[in-house]
Amino acid sequence: MLTPRTSLARRVTAALDASPSRVPVLLGGCGSGRSTLLQQLRERTGRMSAQCIDIERTATTPERFYRAAIDRSPFPVTDASASGARAAFDVTLDFFSNSRTGAGEPAMFLLDEFLELRTFESFPGLRRVLYDFVERIAASGNRFVLTSRYVARALRLLRDHSARFEVIQMPPLTIEDTLDILGPTGGNPKDAEYLARTVLALADGRPSYVRAIAEELQTLREHGGPGSADAMSALAALLSIDGRIAKQCFFCYELRLHRARGYGALKAILEILGEDEGLTLTEISHRLQRTPGSTKDYLSWLEDVDLVTARQKRYSFTDPLLRVWVRLHCRASAPSEDDLAREVHRYAVPRLPQTTEPGTPPPTPAPQSEPAFAMAGSPSSGIIEID
Repeated sequence: MLTPRTSLARRVTAALDASPSRVPVLLGGCGSGRSTLLQQLRERTGRMSAQCIDIERTATTPERFYRAAIDRSPFPVTDASASGARAAFDVTLDFFSNSRTGAGEPAMFLLDEFLELRTFESFPGLRRVLYDFVERIAASGNRFVLTSRYVARALRLLRDHSARFEVIQMPPLTIEDTLDILGPTGGNPKDAEYLARTVLALADGRPSYVRAIAEELQTLREHGGPGSADAMSALAALLSIDGRIAKQCFFCYELRLHRARGYGALKAILEILGEDEGLTLTEISHRLQRTPGSTKDYLSWLEDVDLVTARQKRYSFTDPLLRVWVRLHCRASAPSEDDLAREVHRYAVPRLPQTTEPGTPPPTPAPQSEPAFAMAGSPSSGIIEID
């Protein structure tokens, strides 16, 4: 389990406890901790008072989705058979809206990846599934927490709907969270804090990446590797062809591209941005050898699934580690060890803590025997806040 993120959990709880209760909508990319937080909420609320449903895994047909929702529900259910997709979806909305606990209290539903309900839009009579769902739960007396990895789509859906929805962007981890995940290192506390800042910066604050680096560092310690403080070596190993972060990036890359339009052209744009970030529409269209109009469409589709972000009309990857993965793996052959070392070094060095706080002693260097690459530019001391 990831460490509890106290302020975030308190905000969600406050929204649920308000009168009338609000609907927290947790938005964040792959590995941002949304599903983990839902599980923690269910445990805290009690399994007989809250039901957690992974919609991404269960949204097949409306009839089968309804059956999956009620089969393991902790709430008393009067099974209502429905003939046809529209009728089955309506019965499901009734179940979400009207269910009560065994004690007659309002039920709580924790719905992971709620935008996947759009799967049903291919069935007759279900062209407005998401709008129907949002309108229905906004009017319900039950309590809900929704999540989605598709930030742009969720914001667009909720923009003109009830003020009952409270959008909460999943925040990055803090230094304290990272220290908890890293666990005791048995060294100088200043060294431990410096390592936590380094890991947090390399992971871009994303819980799944922090967890992966922490576990790889533990493996290095157990096998007498280059040292627990060599976070760059850990990241290089995790980005190798069979590495854990490489697999996470591949999953996120393919999942989002398959949810968008223009699969091949979108991959080409991601490769272009892998080569050079911060390009304008004109620069991208020139390299893509397509018109600015069609390139603008492609970029809007990438923004729609949160793969790229535009700032001051310049486009970049939303997830910086995904860019490293594209540079390494979207090519004709698997990356070599030299490729891994070069790309991780290029990514990591600008993110490492650089300056020394007054009165802070330098961290004790970890014993190393010819690491895979030198941490060029790595400081001998100091801590800074990472933006």
